[in-house]
Amino acid sequence: MDLQRNIVERYPDPAVLQHAAEAAEAARTAGIPVVFVRVAFREGAPEIATSNRRFGAARARATGGESAPGVQIDDAVAPRPGEPVVTKRRVSAFAGSDLDALLRGYRAERLVLAGIATSGVVLSTFTQAADLDFDLVVLADACADADPEVHRVLTESVFPKAADVVTTAEWAASLG
Repeated sequence: MDLQRNIVERYPDPAVLQHAAEAAEAARTAGIPVVFVRVAFREGAPEIATSNRRFGAARARATGGESAPGVQIDDAVAPRPGEPVVTKRRVSAFAGSDLDALLRGYRAERLVLAGIATSGVVLSTFTQAADLDFDLVVLADACADADPEVHRVLTESVFPKAADVVTTAEWAASLG
């Protein structure tokens, strides 16, 4: 989630992208659908209220709309043909997107979450997915946050209360 160019460039740790790419490949090999999520707005970002503190700065930078190069999934983890890219309008992958309908179409029961930032899209999506009764896995090494301590607290104390929190290698090995 949010492994798009304009976000990835702010988190220069290439290991996160490598782990996300490994997770996607393991899922493909196991026949598990891979879904990408990005945040993007129309040209000029009319979806962002001037009162929105989280996205207010993005409003001024929202040029090129949904086709802008910066909102495309980073080449290191790029979707394969036929893999859906969900566009969201807020922090959670469910907010302002068709993710729930897509997951119901897949008859998904378990979600494996990875992305940037742990305290943003991962936490928001995790909370909503838990409320929707999904069984959850968080790939701790395929997530990143600007604050390493926040990442640590979420992956070691918060997420384990409602999810399996594992490394990408552990998850891939569990697939058989």
